[in-house]
Amino acid sequence: MKDFPWFKKYPAGIPHEIGKLPFNSLVELYEAASKKYHPLVAFENLGGSLTFGEVDKLSTDFAAYLQKDLGLKKGERIAIQMPNLLQFPVAFMGALKAGLIVVNTNPLYTAREMEHQFKDAGISAIVIVANFAQTLQTIVDKIPAKHIIVTEMGDLVGGFKGWMINFVVKKVKKLVPEYNIPKAVAFKDAMKKGAQLTLDKPKIDVEDLAVLQYTGGTTGISKGAQLSHRNLIAHNEMIALWFKPLLTEKQQEIVITALPMYHIFALSVNLTLMYHSGLKNILITNPRDMEGFMKELKKHKFSIILGVNTLFNGMLHHPKFATLDFSHLKGAVGGGMAVQDAVAIKWQEMTKSPLVEGYGLSETSPVLCCNPLDGNQKRGTIGLPMPSTEVAIFDDDGNMLVQGETGEICARGPQVMRGYWEKDNAGVFFNNEWFRTGDIGFQDAEGFFKIVDRKKDMIKVSGFNVFPNEIENVIASHPKVLEVAAIGVPDAKSGEVIKVFIVKKDASLTEEELKKFCHENMTNYKVPRHFEFRTDLPKTNVGKILRRVLKDEESAKAA
Repeated sequence: MKDFPWFKKYPAGIPHEIGKLPFNSLVELYEAASKKYHPLVAFENLGGSLTFGEVDKLSTDFAAYLQKDLGLKKGERIAIQMPNLLQFPVAFMGALKAGLIVVNTNPLYTAREMEHQFKDAGISAIVIVANFAQTLQTIVDKIPAKHIIVTEMGDLVGGFKGWMINFVVKKVKKLVPEYNIPKAVAFKDAMKKGAQLTLDKPKIDVEDLAVLQYTGGTTGISKGAQLSHRNLIAHNEMIALWFKPLLTEKQQEIVITALPMYHIFALSVNLTLMYHSGLKNILITNPRDMEGFMKELKKHKFSIILGVNTLFNGMLHHPKFATLDFSHLKGAVGGGMAVQDAVAIKWQEMTKSPLVEGYGLSETSPVLCCNPLDGNQKRGTIGLPMPSTEVAIFDDDGNMLVQGETGEICARGPQVMRGYWEKDNAGVFFNNEWFRTGDIGFQDAEGFFKIVDRKKDMIKVSGFNVFPNEIENVIASHPKVLEVAAIGVPDAKSGEVIKVFIVKKDASLTEEELKKFCHENMTNYKVPRHFEFRTDLPKTNVGKILRRVLKDEESAKAA
């Protein structure tokens, strides 16, 4: 790699290249960690826990069941559809040990979304939590899966506690709608059978696919990013170097996993890196239950937490957040959407530790850039490229632009996918090597990259380009605003004008007050024309605000 200007900003001791990969598969990576940290607790959830050794044993049992009892062959696809539970790492690692390709699936998907993804991936099997089995029932005859494995939330908590969790979830809270899938097998029964079988370890090559990571679908139909074992191992090597300032082996660190592990950020960082590094992973099943989330955080002296801007914002505005113990907190990393300045500043004030922004996509395993974790971050930017990663700015014709010019962010590196599953990949790469992210940004004078906005979300006001991120960032800094989303709506005179949707922090906030604030902080054409106050905003399950849903609502009104 040639000498790029950002190298001088790299944290001390972190090389620019990752070198030769130490493992031939993710299975080898997980097994090495299981052996090294065998007696330590790897995952804790709902009052239960699994050691590294137990995860290794249980995942091997599950792999044996998939291979010997179900007869699944290397390369077949298996969907895993559940929130953060102890079963997730067991099912995920077990599927890889059997040589299968994992299709991570959001459990909150509608029947239509599930049917699309399962047909597109051509899944042979699915592991689903019982809470969402009723939705699966409606499409089970339309999808290719021959095998259905249903788990209940407390299945791996064990003993009376696990039984009680399942009873309360099903009978008291009534969170498991009635379903009838005759061919379904209980996860517990699958594990019992697997424990009696012996896995014939398949030969897994570093170029084999490990995961089909479907894009969130926030801007269109979801597509499966093909991530190989090489992609994910290389990515792990990169972020292991980047997280080096925060990790130590003097004592076991604790990481809070509030993002669901079916999301690529949590899968690669929380599940893979933190497991590889020997951390105790506290799995949060429902971070939207902020009261329960605060109670769980109160129990732990955690070192690291990862999330999205809306999660951090929600935490900061909960009355119990200030009572937590931040004495061990080394840092927090935000991704998935822009970290707003107001949130980062308040986080620093309350916790005395930084909230740094990173950047990545499902297609890139995911991290491409991140702010340094050694205290030298630059707020408002996505940071610097990972080791062995090149990031550049291109115009629409595929010409690389110079530093300071704005264009599409493109990247190449060993963590970048090979393409979308069974799709025409024309236009996905420039010159067959530079992945086009669809995000607009630039590299500043210090070498840090900054996202302006999504290319598809750009608003054209009287010929001027307006980016929603800028509007949202300004409005979010108003002390009476909790959340905000900005979109463009048609206008006969200007082509488009800006409409914002606001969730109030203070009920006294008025449109006039907000409009005055916008005029004081933005040039006229950037000031929203329309303001709408709401009690909440549409979001993905990881908390990313869905502008597309708001646009669709506006289009429906105009129709």
